[in-house]
Amino acid sequence: MAKSVSDSSSLISRRKLDREPLSPPETQVVVAFDDNRAASALVGPYGQNLARIERRLAVEVDSRGNHITISGSREGCDSARRVLEALYAQAMSGSDLSQGDVDGAIRAVIAQGSLFEFDSKPAAGAFEAVNLRKRLVRARTAAQDSYIRALKRHELVFGIGPAGTGKTWLAVAHAAQLFERKEVDKIILTRPAVEAGERLGFLPGDLREKVDPYLRPIYDALYDLMDARIVERAMQSGEIEIAPLAFMRGRTLTNAAIILDEAQNTTSMQMKMFLTRLGENSRMIVTGDPSQVDLPNGATSGLSEAVRLLSGVEGIAQVNFTAEDVIRHELVARIVAAYEGAPPKPARGEN
Repeated sequence: MAKSVSDSSSLISRRKLDREPLSPPETQVVVAFDDNRAASALVGPYGQNLARIERRLAVEVDSRGNHITISGSREGCDSARRVLEALYAQAMSGSDLSQGDVDGAIRAVIAQGSLFEFDSKPAAGAFEAVNLRKRLVRARTAAQDSYIRALKRHELVFGIGPAGTGKTWLAVAHAAQLFERKEVDKIILTRPAVEAGERLGFLPGDLREKVDPYLRPIYDALYDLMDARIVERAMQSGEIEIAPLAFMRGRTLTNAAIILDEAQNTTSMQMKMFLTRLGENSRMIVTGDPSQVDLPNGATSGLSEAVRLLSGVEGIAQVNFTAEDVIRHELVARIVAAYEGAPPKPARGEN
């Protein structure tokens, strides 16, 4: 049974008694919300959403019914207020609030900076969103915001960065939006299968059984963002096509949203082949993580080469993600940062 706001507030109060008292707060802000149901969703089970805001923004947050009191520095209180307003607006729209939504609202406020003057605009309202029939997908970081803006304005976009930053998921969301709005006739999703060599003959089963395991992340994103019946029907009719990269050779892809995932595992020739498939009224999105190249030693990644050669070309955008943009789990961001900060390994044959 869901906890009421009053139950959550008492739990929060008991949690605070176990902590050492803070020094007298510089500022105290009281925010009142009209809808009790949305306010309860805002607090979260056992007050976990408020606890997350406290930890990230260095403030204290107390809940009393539909009134929430924020204590701390002036900047911290202002940031926490805007986070609460953004989350409340999301709860009022009927959307569930996850930990990722809370983190996203906090990131949005931090990216916007401190606004001490009154601002009725929700904290995350400045970030771009993709509006799908099934759900609203909103950027949770500044890089994601730049990525969505680039997808809307450019015909070819490179999304580059570590795992967990939402590169592929947002790309699929944008493609799904174009498809739902009839701006394109097809969605084409591809990635190198079996590392970069696409040695499908060594795997058991027919073609679909061979490539499905390597395309599973794309399937997951599709079913997460679109109704399953629509996806199945579109795949049967060919309006949604999922295929290994080798199947793109010789084609001209028109009126389509085309996504190349795991592009770091393409060779130079494969990348050139793919990019030159772009046809009339099509959009192309290339995503990859240069730190996870599975190509044989000495082979040049097609992604790295394309980014270098096409930098500054009109109509092409490049968005770079970092460990700060990881939205899967707090530990994933720390893991990525640790690997990025590690000294490079010596090449084979070196001492």
